[in-house]
Amino acid sequence: MSLLPVDHESLDCRLPSRQSLLLVVDSPHSGALYPSEFLAQAAVPLSALRRAEELFASAPVLGIPFLAARFPRSYVDANREPYELDPGMFEGPLPRVLNHRTTRVAAGLGMIPRVAASGEAIYRGRVPANEIERRLETCWRPYHVALSGLVEQTYAQFGGVLLIDAHSMPSSASGLGLREHGVDVVLGDNHGEACAPLLIDVVEQWLTAQGLRVRRNQPYAGGFTTQRYGRPAVGRHTLQIEINRSLYMDEARHTQLATFSATQRLMAGLLEQIGERALEALLPRPLAAE
Repeated sequence: MSLLPVDHESLDCRLPSRQSLLLVVDSPHSGALYPSEFLAQAAVPLSALRRAEELFASAPVLGIPFLAARFPRSYVDANREPYELDPGMFEGPLPRVLNHRTTRVAAGLGMIPRVAASGEAIYRGRVPANEIERRLETCWRPYHVALSGLVEQTYAQFGGVLLIDAHSMPSSASGLGLREHGVDVVLGDNHGEACAPLLIDVVEQWLTAQGLRVRRNQPYAGGFTTQRYGRPAVGRHTLQIEINRSLYMDEARHTQLATFSATQRLMAGLLEQIGERALEALLPRPLAAE
């Protein structure tokens, strides 16, 4: 089965010439195309908003479809529920389905974030409430329509699917401390709800064998993507992977280090390893009881 092309201005979808592994890789926080009207509202400099790096861009060469957001996380966070929003941010009538009682909203990190990664307020004033539906229609919904399509087509072809939700994290994230005192990779499986134990075990063991320090679910267990797409009982698995940015970038200058290419190669090796093991572990379906 050949994957259907995804063509939308808000998305970067790269398909392999032939899909050979039952993986899909998505990167919801890699976007760097900032709408001019958004920048006009922003109270913080662009450098404070641009944080993500693509480390899994080799996926199509390995026979794996890859989807990335072109829009920045600070504009729309595709790893949040569609109406997971802070009502205090907006001016005008709000949707009735608004979900504002989450820890992420309390931290200012809803579907339309209130604060940048630095903790500074993004906006000079309140955002018009009609921006909610506009950003959902132009960014959030196209992203998840495309991602759902890739997941479903992979599942139909192989009888199982493993979605790798790719992220990067600051070295100072949530009390981890600097890399010298923290961890290199955090694996999030929604505390066992989104991915078969065998698969996360394989990923952890392989990364540890490469000399990386790995932690599970702390401080990142996964967001909307792991919750929506991870249903291991029916052969649909999702694993969030957070890479410590100090491995490959100068976090103060937002520039790549000389180790960036090596880190990319490391992630390519991980995709190959987990892809082969996933084929062995997940087929034929249904997934055997563990």
